[in-house]
Amino acid sequence: MSVSRWDPRGDMVSLREAMDSLVAESFVRPGQAAGGSAALALDIREEGDNYIVTAPVPGMEPDDVEITVLGDSLRIRGERREKHEEQGQNNRWLVREQRYGVFERSVRLPSTVRADEANAEFKDGILTITLPKSEEAKERRIRVRGGSSGQNKPQEVPVESGGA
Repeated sequence: MSVSRWDPRGDMVSLREAMDSLVAESFVRPGQAAGGSAALALDIREEGDNYIVTAPVPGMEPDDVEITVLGDSLRIRGERREKHEEQGQNNRWLVREQRYGVFERSVRLPSTVRADEANAEFKDGILTITLPKSEEAKERRIRVRGGSSGQNKPQEVPVESGGA
């Protein structure tokens, strides 16, 4: 039986390497979703009684994008197809960063929407989706009546919404 001397630095290096590889493997790089397909960046804002969703989709046609709404969930799915260019003997890629292929993005909205009244349009490479809020999700004023002081005259008091 041989006796070896314990070196604490040796264990520290291997622990550091293990942590580095764990961190590197557990994060999804920007521009990629799980499974390797391209992710879609979204901006969502509330504008009156509507939610407005915008997403950059340059070079795509309206038929290449599918939008579905169910309750408070929005799903945008599409495919950006690569345009094949002739590659001759003198042509070769030097840099190729554009992403092609299928993308899908699902988000939950703060409340349900009226999908039958939704609108989507393309303009300058930007997809804009207008989703009207359902009646239950709209802000309402509640009348406050006078208490025991003898005043029964109703007064309107604005109710603040918890904005997103």
